[in-house]
Amino acid sequence: MASLEQLLADLTSGDEPRAENAAVQFVSHGEAGFQALISLSKSPDEDNRWWALRAICEFETPEVSTPLIAALQDPEDYVRTCAALGLRYHPDIIAIPELVDQLQSTNQLLEKVAGDALIAIGTPATPALIQLIEDPQAPHRAKLEAVRVLSSTKDTAAIATLFKVSQEGSSLMQYWAEKGLDNMGIGMVFFDPS
Repeated sequence: MASLEQLLADLTSGDEPRAENAAVQFVSHGEAGFQALISLSKSPDEDNRWWALRAICEFETPEVSTPLIAALQDPEDYVRTCAALGLRYHPDIIAIPELVDQLQSTNQLLEKVAGDALIAIGTPATPALIQLIEDPQAPHRAKLEAVRVLSSTKDTAAIATLFKVSQEGSSLMQYWAEKGLDNMGIGMVFFDPS
């Protein structure tokens, strides 16, 4: 087993295959490895922060979400994207407000990955997503991503919002709203015409 010092050197080497090989080995050092990565996730170097988060995602403890949520405030889009992807695999309801904020990013990949993390969290995210959709100041792309997320959660609390979007939203928003209603078995039969 490589020493913690060697793994840190490999992770920050700038050599991607070497760093990836190191990233999956930190778990063998347990808490000491985790704490070393927490320290590295606060590095002034954005690549070091990214790799620290990548390696943190290998751990299977509840504490994993804490540095990932903190990293959603990182100034670099790609570091925030890594954090959101980590939260996709380590969902935590505490991350909901920060992930919803990321839906309003100008980076489309970050928006999509944050949306996927919200899908992984599921129904607890519904109220925040509805609030975003109903916010007249929210960007259209953020609302579109929120509708996509709601279409996947199958939360009946979203029915009224999805129905409204299916009638009034853009064509893409209508598509996702109708898909969400179909996913809940509602389809397009909303009233008896007789």
